[in-house]
Amino acid sequence: MAQQDGQDHLTTTTEQGRFCVARCSCGWRGPARRARSQARTDAAAHAGQAASAESEPL
Repeated sequence: MAQQDGQDHLTTTTEQGRFCVARCSCGWRGPARRARSQARTDAAAHAGQAASAESEPL
């Protein structure tokens, strides 16, 4: 899924049975985690990496 420049990466977590998965509006999907806190950490790390990549000059 393509995303236009300047848009925020909106992350969420989704329950899948005993696992929790982080997802982003850009189409990124994190690994399935048993701990919700780790899925939230994955989402925060993705959003931080995306923000720093967008601020780097081409």
